[in-house]
Amino acid sequence: MRLEDYWGVGPKTSERLREALGEEAAVDAIESADVRALTDAGITRGRATRILRRANDEAGMDALATRDTRDVYDDLLELASEHALTRHAADRIRVMTPLSSRTAVDSRLDAVAAAREAWTGLGDAGREAVVAAFETYDVADGSERAAVDAALALREAGLDGTTFDALGDVDSAALREAAEALGYVTADGVTEGADDRLDDLRARLADARDLENSAFDVLERVRETGVRDLADFRRAFGDYVARETRLSRSAVEEIAPEEAHDAADFVSTTLRALVDDLERRAAEREREVEGDLRASVADAREDVDRVLAAVDDVAFDLSLARFAEAHDLVRPALGGDCLAVEGARNLFLDDPDPVTYAVGDHDLSPPTGDRVAVLTGANSGGKTTLLETCCAVALLAAMGLPVPADRAAVGAFDAVVFHRRHASFNAGVLESTLKSIVPPLTDGGRTLMLVDEFEAITEPGRAADLLNGLVDLTVDRGALGVYVTHLADDLSPLPDAARIDGIFAEGLTPDMALRVDYQPRFGTVGKSTPEFIVSRLVANARDRAERGGFEHLAAAVGEEAVQRTLADAWEA
Repeated sequence: MRLEDYWGVGPKTSERLREALGEEAAVDAIESADVRALTDAGITRGRATRILRRANDEAGMDALATRDTRDVYDDLLELASEHALTRHAADRIRVMTPLSSRTAVDSRLDAVAAAREAWTGLGDAGREAVVAAFETYDVADGSERAAVDAALALREAGLDGTTFDALGDVDSAALREAAEALGYVTADGVTEGADDRLDDLRARLADARDLENSAFDVLERVRETGVRDLADFRRAFGDYVARETRLSRSAVEEIAPEEAHDAADFVSTTLRALVDDLERRAAEREREVEGDLRASVADAREDVDRVLAAVDDVAFDLSLARFAEAHDLVRPALGGDCLAVEGARNLFLDDPDPVTYAVGDHDLSPPTGDRVAVLTGANSGGKTTLLETCCAVALLAAMGLPVPADRAAVGAFDAVVFHRRHASFNAGVLESTLKSIVPPLTDGGRTLMLVDEFEAITEPGRAADLLNGLVDLTVDRGALGVYVTHLADDLSPLPDAARIDGIFAEGLTPDMALRVDYQPRFGTVGKSTPEFIVSRLVANARDRAERGGFEHLAAAVGEEAVQRTLADAWEA
């Protein structure tokens, strides 16, 4: 493919990538989802992420059918990236998409499960060693030497071919030699410490250059020894230079010219010749040493190339494993025509109450079979949170990741429609909402509808009519859906494949917080129970006048119920 064929790569972006990477390397970077390569080329991280998401699986991105679905998707990946072991692993997590291939989903679930088993099996010391290895690798920004060092450290920490084939299929001894060699060979040549003889030549060369740069001082110091003639001067000069450069006097005399105009000419000519000779000898020795070092790398080249790719892959898999372990995620049962969870938790809450919920045909308990649920109940009862949880479960499973539940069964969806309650009461909002949530139902794919308080965007009477129409359309098109509403009593009879569920408030806590049973009750209409809210307002009134106003409301909603609620809360 040409660069311009990728989503989001226009003329300016493609030109920048060609200049920085070249056409072929840029295409490879996009195909391999290499955020680092694109950002190094000058593409902003956000734009690089969007480009790579579309390149990774465009059909998967199309499954994110609404803005609210995309918000949950972004939040999930950001949460997962917090457990990344390297910056590159975090980048790779952020460009993950729902996968359009069941084989790809199973493969990723397998990889995460294997990495999680390896991670938990390391023990505290092993995990600390792995984290430290990747931190060092990250600082070195993924160099060849850093990758080899990281691979060796991972093996020593306890990760091997049992879990990661590429780490087990290498010659450790050859890798260690290669690592040492890679540490000494740079773009600027061979570094200090690679060879004692080379280091010695370089040190003598540095001394000779210092003498050449101060030739006049050398001349004066030799004269100060009391030389009587040129022969004396040559001997004294040889001794002085030999001391300063740790060369033998004979070595210096071999370099010295046979004839010179005067002592000054003799000093400058000899020192220049000495520097040239040492430069030549140092360069020859550096070529020999570099050849030996590169030979060591070449002997292990196959293993080096293997770990270069493996270290980033291992960091990615272990990062996802850390995410799964930190949130106690489980592998969902895939396939079928359902979304069902037991003990599901919302990942965006600190201490969520687990819930069990389902639509469609599944083997979890309790069996439901209904394609659509209309969820009713108390304000602040967790209805929107339940929709968000269902959306997160569907998206995580679609990305080949375990989900936050005790058990889960998740079908494949071509579109996930999540729509939060947006309190804007006008025709424009109604039209834009319908244009957002209805087309996925009519596109012929498998759709999951998760729609919150539709009545918030139009008058209640007409909202009930529209909600009835949406439920009928969802059933008619073979989709699954959960619709949250306070209008259950206004709905026409639902189709046989739909049911009404309820969430119930149960009273107030001693500190006047609403006490809710967050577990929906299937086939039961939930109540908003305004007497609980009024009871709290009466209890928390600031003065007698304010209390009187709320007590007037208490009489309207049922003064006896309010008094009973307050008594129960205080007794608790």
